[in-house]
Amino acid sequence: MLTIGYIGNGKSANRYHIPFVIQRTDKIKIKKIFTLDHSKDIWDEIPGVIYTESLDDLLNDPDVQVIVISTPSAFHYDYAKKVLLSGKHCVVEKPFADTYQQAQEIFDLAKEKGLIVQCYQNRRFDSDFLTVQKVIESGKLGDLLELEMHFDYYRPYIPESVHEFSSINSYLYGHGCHTLDQVISYFGKPDHIHYDVRQLLGEGRMNDYFDLDLYYGTLKVSVKSSYFRVKERPSFVIYGKKGMFVKEKKDKQEEHLKLFYMPSHDDFGVDLPGEYGTLTYYDEKGYHEEKVVSVNGDYGRYYDALYETIINGKEPLVKPEQTLLQIEILEKGIQGMH
Repeated sequence: MLTIGYIGNGKSANRYHIPFVIQRTDKIKIKKIFTLDHSKDIWDEIPGVIYTESLDDLLNDPDVQVIVISTPSAFHYDYAKKVLLSGKHCVVEKPFADTYQQAQEIFDLAKEKGLIVQCYQNRRFDSDFLTVQKVIESGKLGDLLELEMHFDYYRPYIPESVHEFSSINSYLYGHGCHTLDQVISYFGKPDHIHYDVRQLLGEGRMNDYFDLDLYYGTLKVSVKSSYFRVKERPSFVIYGKKGMFVKEKKDKQEEHLKLFYMPSHDDFGVDLPGEYGTLTYYDEKGYHEEKVVSVNGDYGRYYDALYETIINGKEPLVKPEQTLLQIEILEKGIQGMH
């Protein structure tokens, strides 16, 4: 049994972590959650879980093997150090840290203590991303030429409400951390990157737009996002020498979680046939256009991998070098912002 605790009892823990963990009670147990003021928490208590307002109570609990940090981003670095210094394995929500130097310090401390620390990259198990992998690996596209990934919103009120700049609270850090990890996890380290990171509302305001091109030989992977897209662009568009694939809609797990439609339902996060992507290609038999049944996503697979790493000694799902590369890209993007 893997016994875990949480630092933070807000949206992150209760929407993107706990619903998947409680589906795995055969191998994972939540023992304790640290929260600054439990009387102000809006989420229902989980039966059998201890809620504490003492961080030391969590850090010093001998039963807890892993502590998950699900606080606002600015607190990730400080809490990660405290967790590792207490002798616990650690999972840190994304973005992992503010700077490459902070991230390297955390990984060095974990290595010194003989502990595991990794970023919570649940978006590796997005349905749309998994479906794109299936299409690529079918070979029907031929040699890959270009991949566009979009993570769009129409939420102008968010940047309009922010009147000072913070890198770790920027749009690039907050949303590029999803898509960049998908690119890094599948394609590895790029040969070079072109950055276009902007503050559309002006200098000193929130970063609210980014467009990064990552080059892998002849393949260009574009990661694009904006708060000012009245209509979302397709989640994925991929071109090869023989064909193309378009996935219009993003993974539905987040949508269902926001509606409190939980993973206990068989159709949780599952695409309807009208939401399947379209594959268009040529082969020796001529022209084809077909719908591709979406691969089901499951953020809980992150916790399956965590269990295997800590209990059975398997390789970590999210490697330190992947997280360090991601933070390096995020940091360089903000440094070149305009």
